[in-house]
Amino acid sequence: MRTFPIFTRGFVGLVTFIGLLATLHVLVPPSEDLSIRFLFYLALALFSAGLKVKLPGVTGTMSVSFLFILIGLVELGLRDALVLGLSSTLVQIYWHAKKRPARYQVLFNLAAIAMAITVGDLGFRSVLAKTLGGSLPVKLLLATVGYFVTNTFLVACAISLTEGRKVTAIWRECYFWALPYYLLNVPIVCVINWIDLTFGWELTMLAVPIAWVLFRSYRLYIGRLEAEKAHVEEMNALHIRTIETLALAIEAKDQTTHNHLRRVQYYAIELGKEMGLTEVELSALRAAALLHDIGKLAIPEHIITKPGKLTPQEFEKMKIHPTVGAEILEQVNFPYPVAPIVKAHHEKWDGSGYPLGLMGEEIPLSARILSAVDCLDALASDRQYRRALPIDAAMAIVQSESGKSYDPRVVDVLAMRYRQLEEEAIRLHKPMSRLSVGARIEHGSAPALGFETAENHKPQGDFRAQIAAAGREAQYTLELISELGNSLGMEEMLSVLSSRLTQLIPCDAIALYECRDNVLVPIYVDGRDRMLFSSLRIPIGQGLSGWVAEHNKPILNGNPSVEPGYLNNPTKFSLLRSALSVPLAGLDGNVGVLSLYRADADGFTADHLRILSGISSKIGLSCENAMKYRAMEESATTDYLTGLNNPRALFDRLNREISRCQRERDPLTLIVCDLDNFKEVNDRFGHNAGNRVLQEFAKGLSDFCRDYDVTARFGGDEFVLVLPGVRADAANDKLLALSALAARVSRTVCGENVISASVGVASWPEDGDTGDELLGEADIRMYAQKLSCKRKLATARGATQGVGAHLSSSAYTVPAAVSR
Repeated sequence: MRTFPIFTRGFVGLVTFIGLLATLHVLVPPSEDLSIRFLFYLALALFSAGLKVKLPGVTGTMSVSFLFILIGLVELGLRDALVLGLSSTLVQIYWHAKKRPARYQVLFNLAAIAMAITVGDLGFRSVLAKTLGGSLPVKLLLATVGYFVTNTFLVACAISLTEGRKVTAIWRECYFWALPYYLLNVPIVCVINWIDLTFGWELTMLAVPIAWVLFRSYRLYIGRLEAEKAHVEEMNALHIRTIETLALAIEAKDQTTHNHLRRVQYYAIELGKEMGLTEVELSALRAAALLHDIGKLAIPEHIITKPGKLTPQEFEKMKIHPTVGAEILEQVNFPYPVAPIVKAHHEKWDGSGYPLGLMGEEIPLSARILSAVDCLDALASDRQYRRALPIDAAMAIVQSESGKSYDPRVVDVLAMRYRQLEEEAIRLHKPMSRLSVGARIEHGSAPALGFETAENHKPQGDFRAQIAAAGREAQYTLELISELGNSLGMEEMLSVLSSRLTQLIPCDAIALYECRDNVLVPIYVDGRDRMLFSSLRIPIGQGLSGWVAEHNKPILNGNPSVEPGYLNNPTKFSLLRSALSVPLAGLDGNVGVLSLYRADADGFTADHLRILSGISSKIGLSCENAMKYRAMEESATTDYLTGLNNPRALFDRLNREISRCQRERDPLTLIVCDLDNFKEVNDRFGHNAGNRVLQEFAKGLSDFCRDYDVTARFGGDEFVLVLPGVRADAANDKLLALSALAARVSRTVCGENVISASVGVASWPEDGDTGDELLGEADIRMYAQKLSCKRKLATARGATQGVGAHLSSSAYTVPAAVSR
């Protein structure tokens, strides 16, 4: 109850209190006369309470026990009818309940039933019943209506206060349909009352099959209601999908609106609820918020994406988009008024808006809400012509337009809620599907009129501008060469190169490829299509950059689309249309290729080629030095034979992992693995075979370990695995894999089972706090396991010598217990 609004808690408490008073008033003092007839009716009521069906639209059930409550009210009186009603309600609440109801729910339902039965009894014995003739059907009709209205209206009020929905709408949608079934009990009780008076109350048993028929009719009717509701929900979902599909059309034209539409929709709906819009109006506003910019499909793209102020002529073209959007949406035939909202969402409160110049209350309320929230989110979002404003600054601008551009009431509500709405919009953000607006189409060799021929014109200017440009070029070139000479690390060198080079030669993307085994591999990519170029692997001699690397010659304004790796691949494409590529020469030959890309055709000039060619040798030497420095760093931490971490790198990474586990309170397991009988491999098959065993075993470790696990060769035939986030008792699969790996490598290299694996396991923090302690503990356990296996093997050999048996060495079997 603490999570409910205060009005809800107050209402539930008031109903419970009044119901308790009504119950005490009737049942105190308790009746001492428990007749067989009462007990018989009580049993029937309890049985009928179990015949319940789930109500559509709310969390609640309805049973046929009212039939016996009404019989008790007629034949036994209010006291016994109240006992029947409360008892059957308890059965209805707890019988086959999916989850145990809360105490306040039970008390509220009992109180509502007590009040309903009391009101029903008042109706049964009221002056109105006597005025209308006082016949049994009239009295039963008044009692039934009083009971039904009281019970259902109290529950509907509780739901309304909890969910913020209109009580009349809840009552009409979830309960009013059941009134005919309640009224059907009136003639049934009249017949049963006549049978009781004529033949005796024992024949009330005939009401049981009637209750069953009522129960089945309830279920069938509610089943039809659920089917109709599912159909309506399916149609609503279809409308929503249609709306979102149309919104994708807007996104294809102007991708800056992608998140804007979702946020505006959320803001608008919440403000609409706050300002009392009906469900139909909210549905229309929900659609209009997503589709209000669909008319921009008719606006030229250069106007929409212009990174500056519009000219008067461009603004005249822009002003048609509300009208065009409304005309498009009128064709959809929505079941709620979407088009008027879209058409009026640029109207202003003072009449200075467009397209119709409406003012004040002439503008639909939904359009006034949409206009204000659209402006707020547009100001708080990045656009082509300006950066986003902080949300508070954006709200201040909207408030300054209150009474001018926007409805003051809407602005006041928005000012109270905008921070809360902003936080909730960020939390609920879900990206929409994206369209393949940049897809590269394979078919269609040329348009009917052919292609436009583009010429590369040199920029015009007087001699003073050319002198100034030459001075800047000399300054930037000197700074680039100087900083490259001071950069030794690869990352530092690439950062300097990118920042300085783009000052000399404007470009949309830059990529530096390193030569590795006759393949160009990107080691630095920045700008447009960064992920695309980062994924390329270009063989020497193929494509644009591969041709440059093979022939050691630059290319001016080449076609980026010919780079292998995405040529003729419809899933990879680039809209960049020109490239400038130069080879990078080092002391030992070409070390790579530097390529600059632009979106314009023929975007680079001969001057750009001259500048880049002049500094390419310095860039090449810097890259070569950085590569050699990187290789030295790797050799200092990498085992030369296996490519795994060496002991130096192992201790460094192990200590870092232990520090991380201390911060994040994660477990860590360390495994030491030694190859048994490895000396026998060297003695029988030679040292080359021994090296192959170590290499194959190291490769196998890399295959079944995770990317962030640490694998190292500790020395000789001893290997170490560091498994962050794994407890010792969860590492058995790794131990089995090590045993199987040793056996597989032995058969692959030696052709027989020669080597096996001995394993020791230690875990942090149980077995040690430092890397040295963990390694020491795991090493002790590994040697203990090795000794145990040798003893078992010796025992087995001694036992079989008397009968001439022969035991061949086998792969190591992991023991069940590996931790201390």
